Amino acid sequence: MIAQEGETPGVLAQMYVHKMGIWGESEPGWRKSSLRQHKVWRPPTDVYETEGAVVVKVEISGMAREDLTVSLEGRKLTIRGMRRDSAGKLGYQQMEIQYGYFETEVLVPRAIEEEGVEATYQEGFLSVRLPKAPARRVPVIDAEESV
Repeated sequence: MIAQEGETPGVLAQMYVHKMGIWGESEPGWRKSSLRQHKVWRPPTDVYETEGAVVVKVEISGMAREDLTVSLEGRKLTIRGMRRDSAGKLGYQQMEIQYGYFETEVLVPRAIEEEGVEATYQEGFLSVRLPKAPARRVPVIDAEESV
């Protein structure tokens, strides 16, 4: 199933390349760069806690701030963007850097103060700081009083 130079692969061959791309395998001679450019990729993401906040750190070097979107809906943090490949290339010898649209979602593990959320982009990392909400005291009442 290797395409010869200048040959256009048929439908079955294209399905084979798609299947190999899904399972992480590769067939020598195939150029999958056009397939890779159309899928949404997920950048490496760390989520950790400090004493006062939950921090989400995403590795997305080579981005412009205006190409990033950060949204918080309830406890779901969504980071989306587009990394553009501006250099003109004739073909790849090796392709490991992801380009195009990306998205990562994080379910924040605890309640946060939404008004204090901050996002900073520096040296190829986007860091979103989500301040922890203080514990809420729930009053306990006598069952007979509530009737």
